[in-house]
Amino acid sequence: MAYKALYRTYRPTTFEEVAGQQHIVKTIKNALATGKIAHAYLFAGPRGTGKTTMAKLLAKALNCEHGIGCQCNECKNCQAINEGTHPDVLEIDAASNNGVDEIRDLIDKVKYGTILGKYKVYIIDEVHMMTAGAFNALLKTLEEPPEHVIFILATTEPHKILPTILSRCQRYDFSKVSDSDIRERMKTILENENIDYNEDAINLIISLADGGMRDALSILDQVLAYSGEKLSVQDVLDIFALESTEEKINLLNSIVDGNVVDILNRLNAYIERGTDIKRLTNDLLVILKDVLIYSSSNNTKYLQVLKEDEVIKLSDKVDASKAMEMITVLMNTLKDYKNVTAINPLFEVTLLKLASIKGQPAPKPMQKQEDFRPLRYETPASVGPSPDLLKKHKEEYKAAEQPKTVEPAPAPQPVIEPEKPKETLSLFDDDSVASDENVLYINGTEVDDHYEIDEKTMVDIMVISKKDIKNNLLENWKNLKRLTAHPKLGKIASMLVDGHPLVVSTKVMVLEYQSDNIVEKMNLIYNQKDIQNVIRTVFGKKMFVYAVNRKGSIDLQQKFMNLLQLSRLPKADTVEIEFIGD
Repeated sequence: MAYKALYRTYRPTTFEEVAGQQHIVKTIKNALATGKIAHAYLFAGPRGTGKTTMAKLLAKALNCEHGIGCQCNECKNCQAINEGTHPDVLEIDAASNNGVDEIRDLIDKVKYGTILGKYKVYIIDEVHMMTAGAFNALLKTLEEPPEHVIFILATTEPHKILPTILSRCQRYDFSKVSDSDIRERMKTILENENIDYNEDAINLIISLADGGMRDALSILDQVLAYSGEKLSVQDVLDIFALESTEEKINLLNSIVDGNVVDILNRLNAYIERGTDIKRLTNDLLVILKDVLIYSSSNNTKYLQVLKEDEVIKLSDKVDASKAMEMITVLMNTLKDYKNVTAINPLFEVTLLKLASIKGQPAPKPMQKQEDFRPLRYETPASVGPSPDLLKKHKEEYKAAEQPKTVEPAPAPQPVIEPEKPKETLSLFDDDSVASDENVLYINGTEVDDHYEIDEKTMVDIMVISKKDIKNNLLENWKNLKRLTAHPKLGKIASMLVDGHPLVVSTKVMVLEYQSDNIVEKMNLIYNQKDIQNVIRTVFGKKMFVYAVNRKGSIDLQQKFMNLLQLSRLPKADTVEIEFIGD
């Protein structure tokens, strides 16, 4: 006898055996018990969630010889439906029978009575594949079929079905099967098959199935064909070209430590093993999500992948702000995979970008209101009594708290201080706007009314980029928001806030934007004066500012990495960029 796949062998034969979808099971059972049977049903939901199975169970409940609602699996009707040979239960694949002629042939047969059962049930799978003409041909019959005919339409894309069809059906939306329901069903099957299994291997299959019961059993079938009579994590990893959680944590540790050599060695190993890079990217994102959840809540209840000891160790290295920034980079990479022909170089750039991210410094303990000192004065460390003395001599403590010596701090740079926005904004009057001779230009970059920097110059800027300057800008980038309400510079400040510093050298800053429209405005020649004025006033630096879109950013980073691998990058001390207005 030919081998029968697990998902077919263990297809539910009664409503009680269905994994998940309890809201649908309950509604259909109540309808059968009260005789409120609709003439047309629409089962919609993701693949492998039980739509066709539920349709056959409903057909069985309608035709069982023991009465409506029963599923004895012993009578002729039940057995014939289980075997797929019942003459009154017809399953039609709309993907291959989607034309007007096929539907008209179906309609001609609807008028004939049943042969074996009480109801004639038409199950039309993938009904969204039907043409508009076929839908229109079905309309009248679907609205008023003979009393002995019931239509069950199944689809994964209900939005593609004509509204006139939807309005004639009783709709049931199937959801993804929960992890616990899939786990319970898989354990039952493994025990019935006398197969030793590992709990972690089951969890890994569940993550691959993504809420699909049929997918989970198909994956299980494939793994068992490979491993024999035992289910292990390593077998699942080998078959589907995946990396273990331990390996992914080790990769993240290397990223956090900035160990570029180890990162590249691991990447080469992944490529040699044929690892699914897209899946690996998504798995890294999920792990960092666990770290973010734990760092924010200090609770392990909501962890999806990591164990308690793993998330504690990783969160010691990755704070919440760094985890969020790394998640953002990975999410952008997942979107960018659709725009590139080869994903390996993009993943390599992503890993290097992650390794360059620095977390925020640990927050200092909260100080009491009395302990704050003016920011522009220094106070001897010996001033101020102990907490015990404060309790006994509160008045003396207040007197002693005053600084004995006051030394003026060095003249501050014109930086916006978040705690004094009103005073800061007073710095920006019309007289402070930079004049043309004070604006910094890169020589030979003007094209019509825009600036354009050629690829070679962009690579040169990356070579001489300064990581410490970029990190300083990132830490204080939010200060730009203080200027968004300024009558003259607010528009420019708003555009700058939306950008992300991509490459920063001593005199040049390259910003990355999602919007092409903002990129075009940022690179207008007449905007450069106000842009540089804002940067110089907020950060105290005179810099030429250039903008690129997301695609340009990816192309630029790939070009840089290709030259790096070919050892064709110029040395920093040989790069010369000519400036005007310096």
